[in-house]
Amino acid sequence: MLILRLPEVKRVLGHRADASVYNAIRDGLFTTGVAIGQRAKGWPDYEPQAIASARIAGHSDEQIRELVKNLHAKRIEFGSV
Repeated sequence: MLILRLPEVKRVLGHRADASVYNAIRDGLFTTGVAIGQRAKGWPDYEPQAIASARIAGHSDEQIRELVKNLHAKRIEFGSV
């Protein structure tokens, strides 16, 4: 698994601005970053891909929010392995 930084996440999602990603996080439409350093965040590579795929499939914002919850839960499962 790769950890993607913000520029790669924006490329996967098709966003131009950092604020677009942070607004999506605030609105529950994207996962929060994971700490990869004292002042650095990243995202597991499968999360932006899953969210982009859901958008392409035409899922509603509510369905995307549910996906985000499931992705956060998956992180907890990984941590307990």
